[in-house]
Amino acid sequence: MAEDNNQSGGANGQAAGQQDKPQVQFALQRIYVKDLSFEAPNSPAVFQQPFKPKVGLDLNTTHQQVGEELYEVVIKVTAQVTHSEEGTTSFLAEIEQAGLFRIGGIEGAQLDHTLGAFCPNVLFPYARECIDNLVNRGGFPPLMLAPVNFEAIYAQKKQREAQQQGEQATQ
Repeated sequence: MAEDNNQSGGANGQAAGQQDKPQVQFALQRIYVKDLSFEAPNSPAVFQQPFKPKVGLDLNTTHQQVGEELYEVVIKVTAQVTHSEEGTTSFLAEIEQAGLFRIGGIEGAQLDHTLGAFCPNVLFPYARECIDNLVNRGGFPPLMLAPVNFEAIYAQKKQREAQQQGEQATQ
């Protein structure tokens, strides 16, 4: 019987310790398109030649706090497709896919990582689908963007920042 009491007392002690830690909260509030653009400056001439695309892709993420424990994360995807031989622009498609995230109980580097890598991973499939649909509606073959590893992009960004700080410290 004494062992039973000690075990339950230990469990109560663990529960009390867990209550002291802030509760981690992560909830996606809304996904929306903040900006959308499509241009086909050389149409209809572009449709009268064989389609030999050369794809240039630019990807950028930003985030800002918009309320208490409420953050807006935006992925900007720009796809510029040119004719590989002539260099003329076939089309330019651009989207700013955004999301509102309620994040609580996370601070500092862990919050920065969540906003810089995890949230963009949630949003990217929506941006990818929107770009594909937009290009298709413009009369071009679908542009199936490959998945993006935002964890690696975030790690590279942090590595560059650390190098820049090291260089500034030596000057």
